[in-house]
Amino acid sequence: MKICVIGTGYVGLVSGACFADLGNTVLCVDKNKEKINSLNSNQIPIFEPGLKELVSKNYLSGRLKFTTNLNLAVKNSDIIFICVGTPTSKKNRSADLKFVFKVANQICDNINKFKIIITKSTVPVTTGDKIEKIILNKIRKKMFEVVSNPEFLREGEAIRDFRFPDRIVIGTNSKKVIRKLESLYNPLIKKGAKFFSTSRRGAEIIKYASNAFLATKISYINEIANLCEKTGVNVEEVSIGIGLDQRIGSRFLRAGPAYGGSCFPKDTKAITVTGNLFKTDLSIIKSVIKSNEKRKQFLAEKVIKILSNKIKNKKIAFLGVTFKPNTDDMRQSSSLFMIPFLLKKGAKINYYDPSGIKNEFSKYKNLLFCDNLNKTCNNADLVIIHTEWEEFKALDFRKLNKKKKFKIYDMRNLYSAKLMKKKGINYYSIGR
Repeated sequence: MKICVIGTGYVGLVSGACFADLGNTVLCVDKNKEKINSLNSNQIPIFEPGLKELVSKNYLSGRLKFTTNLNLAVKNSDIIFICVGTPTSKKNRSADLKFVFKVANQICDNINKFKIIITKSTVPVTTGDKIEKIILNKIRKKMFEVVSNPEFLREGEAIRDFRFPDRIVIGTNSKKVIRKLESLYNPLIKKGAKFFSTSRRGAEIIKYASNAFLATKISYINEIANLCEKTGVNVEEVSIGIGLDQRIGSRFLRAGPAYGGSCFPKDTKAITVTGNLFKTDLSIIKSVIKSNEKRKQFLAEKVIKILSNKIKNKKIAFLGVTFKPNTDDMRQSSSLFMIPFLLKKGAKINYYDPSGIKNEFSKYKNLLFCDNLNKTCNNADLVIIHTEWEEFKALDFRKLNKKKKFKIYDMRNLYSAKLMKKKGINYYSIGR
């Protein structure tokens, strides 16, 4: 099939490369000329395992192309995916849809035959209705169909999630379009993906409801972890125990820092705004948002307690600063709150992250990026494991840190507390 993907950000680039890998002809469009030039030179703008190789393979095959010419891409495609950003609005906590609507207006001028126009961008309910209204101002209804097809890609696992999805959600009442998209996704359906069609509004809500529920699970287990610490119980055992209940499931029940990234913080806020617009008080989700913000403060204050309330001039090593491993995404990471907070209290911080130096921290004094673990940890009073990168899971802290007395705060529970005690290391973890 001939596909146009508008937007070469995280969702657009991954989706475009994966659709091409299924044998489709894909044109990825972006207004950013520098980004398109980089992609045409095999330079990938995001950190995602396996993406560079996948893009290169399908680019060389001729199935995947990059362009700034949206008009040409739309005219030569049967299916158009809108994959532009929907950041949190500066005016309120809702999704900013200006990029979505701008693209919708541009598509109008280039509909020369029947087009399936699909929003993969995360958008509030009724957005599809508004896109349809924009296009109807210029184009007859029989020339297009607006569909919602939300993505469920996890950063760091995006290619696998595309290839082996739990479900494919299609929001449209058109039987013709359902058949067409079922054919597009057939290679994934054959692998076991469940193909589910619903209304357009239904699909839009499913995306937000899914993210809000997962965010709730994270905040829930973090609060349980606080209780476990007070009662001398191991939160990992509690997680296993409740996760064995098939009604609950084990995923997203790992205690740790506050949730972050491009989805959960943005989408939980946006759905509460939608609730307010429709006079529905989503009090549970509002509580989750508050709990998540409190989590950042709680962990930062715990660091001070671990250092016996003597943090001034203490040397702290931060291992990982991204919100999760296998990505360079810093959006809403707990480290963005914790590091400035500790610096303000007088700490001196070294940090290391496998994805590289972070511009977000460039303005701070007494904060140094180190390009290896030895430099980061040497002579630190406290080592904080913030992100569970694979290379942090089997470290010899005695060799990394030459101090006789130092402490470790493992925010991801990567290590055995019993083993650390045997080694004589002053070790702290989450909920244990």
